Amino acid sequence: EVFRASMCESACALRSTMGTGQPIVNRSAYIVNADGARIPVSVSTALLRDAKGEVVGGVETFRDLTLVDQLRKELEGRFEAGDMISRSPSMRKIFDILPQVAASDATVVINGETGTGKELLARAIHSLSRRRDKPFIAVNCGALPDALLESELFGYKAGAFTGADRDKPGRFAAADGGTIFLDEIGDVSAALQVRLLRVLQERVYEPLGSNVPVRVDVKVIVATNKDLSALVEKGIFRQDLFYRINVVSLQLPPLRERKEDISLLAGHFIGRFNVIEDASVEGVTPEAMAVLLAHDYPGNVRELENIIQRAFVLCRSGFIDTPHLPDELTSKVPLVARGKDMSAAVKAAEARVLLDALDRNNGNRLATARELGIHKSTLFRKMHALGIDAPRKDGRSNPCKPR
Repeated sequence: EVFRASMCESACALRSTMGTGQPIVNRSAYIVNADGARIPVSVSTALLRDAKGEVVGGVETFRDLTLVDQLRKELEGRFEAGDMISRSPSMRKIFDILPQVAASDATVVINGETGTGKELLARAIHSLSRRRDKPFIAVNCGALPDALLESELFGYKAGAFTGADRDKPGRFAAADGGTIFLDEIGDVSAALQVRLLRVLQERVYEPLGSNVPVRVDVKVIVATNKDLSALVEKGIFRQDLFYRINVVSLQLPPLRERKEDISLLAGHFIGRFNVIEDASVEGVTPEAMAVLLAHDYPGNVRELENIIQRAFVLCRSGFIDTPHLPDELTSKVPLVARGKDMSAAVKAAEARVLLDALDRNNGNRLATARELGIHKSTLFRKMHALGIDAPRKDGRSNPCKPR
C-alpha cells in the first residue's frame, strides 16, 4: 500500500525471509512514487532478533538505483519512452521528438504494422503531455461495426434507438481534458469520417438522438497499419480528414528492421514475466537467441512477447533454450547440409546473424556487439567458434593501424 512495489503481490521479499529465515540481498525491483513513475530499487531483508536470539520482527531496506539504472542504459546504448524501450537509431529519432509532440495539441497519426506498439507510443505521448493526469481512452475502430462505433465514440440520448432507455456518454466525453486514441482509423466508414472531421476541426460533436453540440477538449492520436494516402487516391478515405489528422506523422519501423532490439526486448519481457509468473528465468541461451534473431516477426513486438510468454510455460528457471521455442521458429532454421542436427542448424543461423550484423555495421565489431546485445569479447569468441574471420576494416572513423 505504501511502496506499490513490483514484488509485493507475488514475491514479497520480507514475507519470504520471515518464512524461511534466510536474508535476501539486493534483489532488483521497482516502486511506484506519488507521480506514478517507476523507481528502480534493490531490496534487502533480514530477521530482527532480541538479546536471546528470538525473532521479534524483520527489516527491509530499499536502495534507490535511479542513477545506476540511468548509467546502465547509457552504457547499453538504450533509451525508453513509457513502456517502450529500444536501442535502434530509427526509434531514437522518434523518441527524441516525443517531448515536442506531447507539448502540442496537434493531432498525431502513428503509422506502423500490427504489433509494432502503436498504442504504447500513444500512451507515451500522453504521459509526457500536460494532460497526463487526465484520462487516456483507447478505441479500436476496426473492432466495432459502424453503427456501434458511432454510439461508442459520441454517446447517445435516451430514446435515440430501441433499447436506449437512458443517456450514455461516449468515449470523447470520457476523454475530456485528456487524450483519445483511435486505432485502425483506416477502417472507419465514409459516413463516420464526416463526423470525425467535425470533431477534429471544431472540437464539438452531437450525441446520437441530440441536436445540441457538445464541446470537448481532447488531444487526438490516431493510428493505422494501412497506407492512408493510397486510400485517399482510391476514394476510400476522405482527403480533408487525411490532411486534418496528418499534422504530425510518426512511422514505427517493424521489428525485422530493428533486430538490434530483439535481445533487449526479450530481456524486458523476461523481467516482466518473472514477476507475473513468479518464475526465475535468467535469460536466453545464445542458440535460442540465434533462432530469435533469424525470425522476421510478421507480428512484430507482440509476436516476440507471445514467444517469450510461451517459453515460460516450458521453462520456469535457468535459461530459455531452443526446445522452449515454437516449432515454427526452429523448423525454419536452415540446415547446413543434409543429415545435420539442430545444433548445426542453429550454428548456421547464428553465423548468418553475425555476418549480417557485421555487414550492417560496416565491420565495426563494437557496434555489432552492441546491436546484438552481447559483450565485445563474446562476439570475438563466437566469431572464432563459428569460423568467421575478422573483417579487414573495423568500421571506425579512425581505425588503428594493423600490428
